[in-house]
Amino acid sequence: MKPLADPAVRLLSARYLQTHRKAWTAVFAAVAVTSALLGALALALGSTALGHARVERYAAAPVVVAGAQEVRWTTKPWGGEPTTETAGLTERVRVPGEAVEVLRTVPGVRAAVPDHTFVVRETGAGEATAGAAGAGEAGARDAVVRDEGKGAGGVTSGAGRSYPGRSWEAARLAPYGLVAGRAPQRAGEAVMGSGAGIRVGDSVAGFRIVGVADGPAALYVTAAEARQRAGHLGAVDAVGVLAEPGVPVDTLHARVRAALDRAGLGDTASGQPLRALTGDGRGGAEHLAAAPARGELLQLLAAVSGTVVLIAVLVLASLVAQALQQRAAERDLLLAVGATPRQVRSAAGREVTRVAGLAAVLGAVTAVPVFLAMWSALRARTGVVPGGLELPVPPWLFAAAPALVALVVVAVTRLVVLFATRRPGHPGKGRARRVSGILLLLAGVASAGTASAQGGEAAAAAAGAATVTLVSGCALLGPWIARAVMKVLEPPFRRFGGAPGRLTAAGASAHSRRLGAALVPVVLVTAFALVQLSAGTTMERAATAQARAATTADLAFSGTTAESVRKLPGVEAATDVLRSTVVLARTEAGSPRFDRLPVLGVDAEGLAGTLDPGVVSGDLAGLAGRGTVAVGATMADSLDARAGSTVELRLGDGVAKRLRVVAVYERSLALGEFLLPKAELAPHMSDPYPARVLASTDRSPAGGPVVPEQVTPPGAELNGIVSAAIVAAIGGLTLLSVLSTLTLIGAGRRGELRLLGQVGASAGQLRRMLGLEAGFLTATGLLIGVVVAALPLTAFAWSLTGGLPYLPPAQLGLIAGSVAVTVVAGVFLPRPARRPKS
Repeated sequence: MKPLADPAVRLLSARYLQTHRKAWTAVFAAVAVTSALLGALALALGSTALGHARVERYAAAPVVVAGAQEVRWTTKPWGGEPTTETAGLTERVRVPGEAVEVLRTVPGVRAAVPDHTFVVRETGAGEATAGAAGAGEAGARDAVVRDEGKGAGGVTSGAGRSYPGRSWEAARLAPYGLVAGRAPQRAGEAVMGSGAGIRVGDSVAGFRIVGVADGPAALYVTAAEARQRAGHLGAVDAVGVLAEPGVPVDTLHARVRAALDRAGLGDTASGQPLRALTGDGRGGAEHLAAAPARGELLQLLAAVSGTVVLIAVLVLASLVAQALQQRAAERDLLLAVGATPRQVRSAAGREVTRVAGLAAVLGAVTAVPVFLAMWSALRARTGVVPGGLELPVPPWLFAAAPALVALVVVAVTRLVVLFATRRPGHPGKGRARRVSGILLLLAGVASAGTASAQGGEAAAAAAGAATVTLVSGCALLGPWIARAVMKVLEPPFRRFGGAPGRLTAAGASAHSRRLGAALVPVVLVTAFALVQLSAGTTMERAATAQARAATTADLAFSGTTAESVRKLPGVEAATDVLRSTVVLARTEAGSPRFDRLPVLGVDAEGLAGTLDPGVVSGDLAGLAGRGTVAVGATMADSLDARAGSTVELRLGDGVAKRLRVVAVYERSLALGEFLLPKAELAPHMSDPYPARVLASTDRSPAGGPVVPEQVTPPGAELNGIVSAAIVAAIGGLTLLSVLSTLTLIGAGRRGELRLLGQVGASAGQLRRMLGLEAGFLTATGLLIGVVVAALPLTAFAWSLTGGLPYLPPAQLGLIAGSVAVTVVAGVFLPRPARRPKS
């Protein structure tokens, strides 16, 4: 018999779409939502990849000379090529002062303007503090503010306003000009930016305002006073280079770079390279937090996108395979009348491509408003995105990113068709599927074991990999898992469920593959939600408990220093708390890795009664000297460090230090992995002023307990908001997959339900049978999902907290309730056909 011709296959595919359009509705919805979510993520990734620091203060300087605000480390992994890792620096890398004179001699340079920045603070007593200068005793008294609105009800927060300070000379780099008054000419005089709303003649932080300039709120003083208040003699923050008329930027840049190299100024005093920045790169010299935040957001979005792709593949594979599986009899008939397997695959491919193509286009179009809503909500949260970080979205990105995602989604669905129809008419015994599923389960257990032996990001990555691997194994073993569970439940179903129970047991035994396909998305959504939510709440709970135990102070001050607080009546001990970051370089499985970690700088003599890190070995008194450090127990195990050994850290400005370990402590989730002496940390900070002062007294404080001291990882709030939004979106996608899969299965069994009605089953019995199936799917899916999530979560929690994972009962109830409602809706939406009247 002559095989079906290609035109016949095309016609058959078109007729299939009309005949099975209800079955394809579930696939259409899943593809559309997947494309919308992936398209929005692609737009976010593209915008972040194009992101840069905004150029404001140096807008009029075509070239800006500044220190490199990142560190690099190159090493050779096991059996590979040399690899370079980079990490952003959050503290100012300063330029040698002699660079200013070198730049002034470069041909084509009209002016080389040094920029010194500092912070001017107003205390409650009217005193001004700048840089590391201390407040007086009166200022310390007035710096105490009772913050009854905080949950802890403690005495925590601060004293007046603060302003960035610069020299008036550097204002020309923007340029900012006078709109009233005159320039400062002597100490104690200043020009204020118009953004502060202050007029000529006012007094601010001990300065008499003699002029008002356009631009944001900032205090401009004489060059001599700016150098003194910046406190780093012999170095400048940056140098703005102004060009002679007609000198191109490229020419000026080349001359500046050559002059610096000839003068031997290729590196800064801290060993960091000296950069000559142009274009958008100049913004990095202004907004130090922008580049690291951009890198962290890019890594987060990339990791989330990978997770979404894996989940989307599982969801689409299950749905498309189920839609095609329901037409097995039709495929067998085509093969019987002369169609070849290739023609059957081609017909299915055409059919799926038309459905997925239209859905992907709809999803790609929807991705644009989804992305805009997400991005606008992110920008609306003050302080979440670091000031100065620009995230542009050029018009071409709106077209390119969603279109690329649509093509990828369609390609994935076509790939699923190839696997689902590779041997039409010959389903086989599924031996390869069983073996693959068992291997994936074993790999998932092994990955969970790896997570328990690691810490930090490595443990989180291993736990995430274990979850995906275990869910994938359950997806392959779905029919056998469903059959095994039903064997346990079959006796009570038959004994106590009456006719509906017997129907449920018989249907499950006969259609275990269908039941397994229904279980997969339930397990997926349960395991994913538990892992994503429990990981964060477990860490947060443990860190909060450690912070409460570690903070033993009676009072907390801001806007002053420990030196001033110690002079107050009743104060027995006080310590400054400085907040900065360090960069740790190490190898992991032979590959280089940089970790940027938050650290605290403290006064060793003031720790007693104020801060208790929970020392397990050594003595914190050793932090009184420079060149020392205390290390968290988890990090000490990772670095094989102990009291008396040394660790190498790069401080916030990139300076490498070999520090002697004087103590190992256990409360590192709250206080960070390293505690440094204030004297060691302060010289390497852009603003070495205490974040707050903790104090103990000889009497009971009048207020409530002090807000516990707790470090915040860089970009934690930004990551938290983005992660919450993505988790909600992925949770919605997986719940949609549950609903779509069950609706698709229900649409495919209408004939079965109609037949049951014809042989005597009443509508009530069919409803009770479907109810038992929904209960079976909900309970079994939740149970397996909990088991799948428990393995990596327990390993992760034990590694980082030494305890078990934790999830608030309300969130646990929300997961279970959402799954139950979705399963019931999916089972009952395709209404069973009523029994025809006799």
